[in-house]
Parts: sequence; C-alpha cells; structure tokens
Amino acid sequence: MEFLFIIIILIMSVVIHEVSHGYAALALGDSTAKYEGRLTLNPLSHLDPVGSVLVPLIGYFAGGFIIGWAKPVPFNPYNLRNQKWGEALVAVAGPLSNISLAIIFGMFLRFAPQYGFMNQAFFGLLSFVVMINIVLAIFNLIPIPPLDGSKILSAILPYKWQGFMQSLERYGLILVFVFIFLFWQVMSPVVSFLFSFITGIAF
Repeated sequence: MEFLFIIIILIMSVVIHEVSHGYAALALGDSTAKYEGRLTLNPLSHLDPVGSVLVPLIGYFAGGFIIGWAKPVPFNPYNLRNQKWGEALVAVAGPLSNISLAIIFGMFLRFAPQYGFMNQAFFGLLSFVVMINIVLAIFNLIPIPPLDGSKILSAILPYKWQGFMQSLERYGLILVFVFIFLFWQVMSPVVSFLFSFITGIAF
C-alpha cells in the first residue's frame, strides 16, 4: 500500500514537472506541447513505462531510493522568443514546479498540527509529497544530458562547449545512473537538510 501511494505521488509530481515545461515554452512563444495535447494533467498522456513505473519499482525494492520521470514534453527551441535563454527558462520551469510543490505541502506539514489538522497517515502522505519533490528537483538539476540542469548549464557555458554537451546526450542515461550511484550518499544529506528547512521537522 505504501508503494502504491508513493507511485501515485511520484507520477503526479513528474506530470506537473513536464506540464510546467510545456507552459513555460508556450509563454515563450512555442505551441508544440499544446498542439500535441501534452498540456494536460492526465497521467496517461505522460507516462513512461521505464521512468514512471520500472525505475521507481526497482528503487523501492532495492532500498527505498525513489526517482522517476515522465515522457518529455516536446518543444521547438527555434520558436522561443528568447533564443539565448529560452531553452534554459523552459528547463528550469520543471525543477521550480517541484520546489514549489515541496514548499506548499511543506508549509502545510509545518503549520497544520498547530490547528489539529494532522494525523499519522496524513503526516506520512505529506512527508512523501515533500520528499519526492525535493528529490525530483535536485535530480533534474544534475547537469548531465538530457536532464534540465544540462540545458541550464549549456546556456551559461561558452559556445565552444555546446558540442561537448551535445555529445554527452548519447550516454546520458548511463551517466545519470552512474552519478546517482556514486554521489547519492553526498546528495542525501542535502535532501534531508532541505526537508527539515521547509517543514521544520528533523529528518
């Protein structure tokens, strides 16, 4: 039952993440996601069998590390009004949506007990929402293609580095999993700190 709740929270969080990319692109002049029907919160339009189900399943039963993703929302960077920063702005919209969700539910987790609106089950549910969205924000800010962090970094780096960043895309998924395996023990305290900072609850 716990895993089912986690999967539902994860799927809705990654869907909001992807839809945020689509709306950011729309605001900047590209309607690709709108025309392809991806500006919807219907999970069926966004589910990726590997990233939305298989990877979280493996993570959960391998020790509780839960991460995942949905199908990327398409956009055409050449349609964006801001050619230098447009792609980076679209990219940052995803992690910002997760940070926003973590803060909103974290504030409820922080203040609701003062008014008697909290029981143990609800506390656990909100904790999952906050934790999963913190993890998603940090995960997607890793500067490895195809993650959002790589697009943000590409906008900052000199042009001569663009080819190098693009060449990494063919190895992107492998590099992401290697990064997680090697550095998650370093990232875990950051996640715990942010959870405690937002909610006021020691983790």
